[in-house]
Amino acid sequence: MKNLISILFLIAASYGFSQQLVYTPKNPAFGGDAFNYTWLLNSADSQNSFSDTSLDVLGDFNAFNESLNQQFLNTQNGEFLPEEGTSRNGNLEYEVYESTEGLVINILDITTGEQSQIIIPN
Repeated sequence: MKNLISILFLIAASYGFSQQLVYTPKNPAFGGDAFNYTWLLNSADSQNSFSDTSLDVLGDFNAFNESLNQQFLNTQNGEFLPEEGTSRNGNLEYEVYESTEGLVINILDITTGEQSQIIIPN
């Protein structure tokens, strides 16, 4: 009798309510709900122990960009040519000269020694 009851119990349990398991991602980049984006970003930012030091370096380049923009806005007849020669802005030293390739701007970071060159063709 106990065996019959246990067999009936197993048969009844196998017909129990079940459903198919479906994986749904949380990250919206992988097909998850778009409303999870801000929660995931805030969670990642709160766990990030690193600080962004590249913003300090870009400060000098931003100052150079503002200087060029001011020179561009002050031009007349639509011709923009930065002043030739060398100048210094914060930790950056600029050298502007005309060559056969066009206008050349050399940028030197005095603190690190890194150097960049911009060539504006004629």
